[in-house]
Amino acid sequence: MSDEQQDTAQDTAQDTAQDTAQDMTVERHGDVLHVAFDRPHRRNAFTRAMYLGLRALCDDLAAGTGLGAGARALVLRGAGGKAFAAGNDIADFLGRTGEDGGLAVAYEEEIRGMLAALLAAPVVTIAAVDGVCVGGGLAVATHCDLRLATRGSRFGYPIARTLGNALAAPVVHRCASVFGEPLTREMLLASRLVGADRAHAVGAVMDVVPDGAALDVAVADLLEGLGAASMATLRATKEQLLDRALRLEAAPADDEERMLRVYTGADFAEGVDAFTAKRPPRFTD
Repeated sequence: MSDEQQDTAQDTAQDTAQDTAQDMTVERHGDVLHVAFDRPHRRNAFTRAMYLGLRALCDDLAAGTGLGAGARALVLRGAGGKAFAAGNDIADFLGRTGEDGGLAVAYEEEIRGMLAALLAAPVVTIAAVDGVCVGGGLAVATHCDLRLATRGSRFGYPIARTLGNALAAPVVHRCASVFGEPLTREMLLASRLVGADRAHAVGAVMDVVPDGAALDVAVADLLEGLGAASMATLRATKEQLLDRALRLEAAPADDEERMLRVYTGADFAEGVDAFTAKRPPRFTD
């Protein structure tokens, strides 16, 4: 990457950081992109704008343009030390229940497109998890290549006890590929959160560190190693693993129909109402 290209990429990164300051920050240090989900008051819950920002960043990486020009790695983390990301902002689902549930399905498809772009990114992607990593946060983390976590971090999909919605099949399959089927069943069917040590034991997390400061060190050490690696090797390996994922984790033909049934159902409408009213949901289906 030339000095001029790097200066342009860094200037673009600064502009993007200013544009997205309300939801997430994007910074470029050398050939590494650092993204911080910056909504600690909401446990960094994802908004549609954040998903669109991540998709645009992944598109830049795929094209080798803008922020993605000459990049070697992408690091994702949450601000505040309490959460990587705690699902989706429920405000994005308001007005998308009942007969309008198709809008929620379309939103899920939009999210899935972003996740597919993240999985296919031609750089090494790292989720640095410090705190709760659930729902959409876990989907993003499992679509990264590598995960590091602090000891107090927890992972899960407690949607059966919160919103009463459902995950697209490829998202479930990706979780099973990373955490294994038994823990995926536990997270989704028993609505239990999995601690960092258990995640490490099954290989879902490559290392567990005591706290956020140690996480910074672990990320820096990992990036130092990646900096000496052959990008040709890394890209080829990622392409091979992506080919495997696309074959094994594809959605079945009836998945959209299944999702529409859930999002137009009474339980999802009740889940959204209960969440906004800050009361336990009373599911009936």
